[in-house]
Amino acid sequence: MGIEGLIIFLLIGAIAGWLAGLIVKGFGFGLLGNIVVGIVGAFVAGFILPRVGISIGGGILGAIIHATIGAVILLFLIGLVRRG
Repeated sequence: MGIEGLIIFLLIGAIAGWLAGLIVKGFGFGLLGNIVVGIVGAFVAGFILPRVGISIGGGILGAIIHATIGAVILLFLIGLVRRG
C-alpha cells in the first residue's frame, strides 16, 4: 500500500467514524477516535455483512457505507456494554 492508499484508508475511516457518531447519538471521539472507530467498523462489517448475505458495491462510496454500517454496529455494542 502506497502513501495514497494509506491516506484514502484513513479518510474513509474518519468519514465512517464521523457518520457513525452522528447516527448513534452521544458518541464523539475526535478525529483520531473517529478514524479508529471507522477502521474497526470496516472490519466488523467485513465479518458480519457477508454472513447475512449483504453485499455493498465497490469504490470509495461503497467503502464508506460499508465502514459506517460496521462503525454503527460497533458503537451500538459499546453503548450496550457501557449501560450494562
